[in-house]
Amino acid sequence: MRILVVCGAGASSTFVAQRVRRAAHERGLPYAAVAGTLSSLEVDLDSADLLLIGPHLAGQRERIARIAASHGVAVTVLPEDVFSDLSGERTLALVTSARQPTPEFDA
Repeated sequence: MRILVVCGAGASSTFVAQRVRRAAHERGLPYAAVAGTLSSLEVDLDSADLLLIGPHLAGQRERIARIAASHGVAVTVLPEDVFSDLSGERTLALVTSARQPTPEFDA
């Protein structure tokens, strides 16, 4: 799975992406996580399966979700305390639950 993390300009998202990559690697999961920015979103979505957006972007979720949907990418808003998840485990759990099939969409 290819995960794109966007928190704004790219600095915070880099830390989140690194932590998710490390946690996935430790569990043997074939996940790649990269940081992106809002300004490069359209291009970055071409190589993503899941978009994680920073909590401060929650107010823009609908607009971002429309853009992501046009690329077939799901969107999840990260929790307020995501930056305190130093191991990446909680964020990885969020990724895993976001990728679980739902009957109404994956039937």
